Amino acid sequence: MKAVVGLLVMLLGVSHGVETNCDGRQNGAQCYGALGGTVVLQLMNKASEIHRYQWSNKTTLILDGRRNIIVSNLIENRSFFTPSDGTFRINKLSRTDDGEYTLKTFDSEGTVSKDRALQLTIQAPVSSVLLVSECLSQGEMKVSCSSEGAESPQYSWTLDDHTLTDSELLSGNTETNSITLKQHVKGKLVCSVRNNVNSVFKEEQISNCGFKFINCTTPNGTHISQWVFAANNTLCIEPTTASPTTTETSPAVTGLTIMGCVLAALVLLLMVGVAVVCSQKKKNEPKEDDDQELTYADVKIMQRPGRQVQQRAGTEVEYGEVMFSERPRQSVRPAEDECVYAKVRKGQ
Repeated sequence: MKAVVGLLVMLLGVSHGVETNCDGRQNGAQCYGALGGTVVLQLMNKASEIHRYQWSNKTTLILDGRRNIIVSNLIENRSFFTPSDGTFRINKLSRTDDGEYTLKTFDSEGTVSKDRALQLTIQAPVSSVLLVSECLSQGEMKVSCSSEGAESPQYSWTLDDHTLTDSELLSGNTETNSITLKQHVKGKLVCSVRNNVNSVFKEEQISNCGFKFINCTTPNGTHISQWVFAANNTLCIEPTTASPTTTETSPAVTGLTIMGCVLAALVLLLMVGVAVVCSQKKKNEPKEDDDQELTYADVKIMQRPGRQVQQRAGTEVEYGEVMFSERPRQSVRPAEDECVYAKVRKGQ
C-alpha cells in the first residue's frame, strides 16, 4: 500500500508543471494532456467576432459565451478562457477530462454556423528513467531502460550523440526498451523515453566488460581467434591484433628513445654554448705585444780614483735614463720585436 501511495505522489510531483498545447480549430483534432498537468486548447481565433459559442462534452455544457462575455464556465475553479485569442486553459487534469468535446458557434439569428469536435486524451507523464546494464558470458552488454508509470512510452537510444548502428547492436533495435551491445562498444549511452505529453532521458558512461579480442597461434600450433576475459587470459602468451602487419612499440622503449633524443639535443646545445663563450673571450683578450720600442741609453763604467785595477769588483756602474716610447698599434703583429741598442763604452 505504501508503495502505491508513493508512486501516486511521485506521479503527481512529475506531472505538476507539465503543460501541453493543442490546436483545436480543425475538426477532429487529437489533443493530449498530462495527468495532473495543464492543457491549453486553441478553440477559435477571436471570441469577439463570434456572436455566440458553446463548448461541451457528450453530456455537459462546459463553456458558454457571447463575444467577449463569458456566460458560464462549469470548471472555472481550474480553468480560464481568454476571449481575445480564443484559448481555453485547463489545469489539474484528471481522468474524467478524457473524452470527445464539441464546439458550436452561432450567428446573430441563432443558427449554428460551425460544429467542430476534438478528442482530448489524458496520459500519465514519463517520470524518472532507470538504466540497468548486465555483462553476458561472452563480453556482450545487455542494457534495459524503464520508466515508472508512463503510458504508451516510446524508446530511443543513442551512443555518443549518434543513433546506434548494426555494427554496435548485437540484438534489439533503437525503439525497444532492451538492447544488447557488442563487446567493443563503449561511450556515453542515452535512453530517451517519451509519450504524447512529455519526454525524459537517462545517460550512462559504459565500457566493455573486461573482454578483449585475441588472434594468435599457441606454441602447440593451435590458432585462437575469439573474445576472452582479459584478467584470466592464458590462451595466448603474446596476444596480437587481427592484423599481423601491425606492430606495437613498448611504452618503455618509446620513453627511452625520447629521452635519448632530448639528451643528445642538450649536449649539442652545450657544445655550441662553450664554443660561443670561448670565441667571445678570445676576442676580448688584450694582445700580448703592444709593439713598444725599447731604447737603451749609454752605459759607462768608471773606475773610482785611488783604487787599484785589481779592485774591479768594486767598480761602480752608472745607469742612464731608459725610456720607452709607445708605437701606434697595428692590426697585424710584427713577426718579431725591433730593438735599438746604444753604444756601451768602458771608461778607464
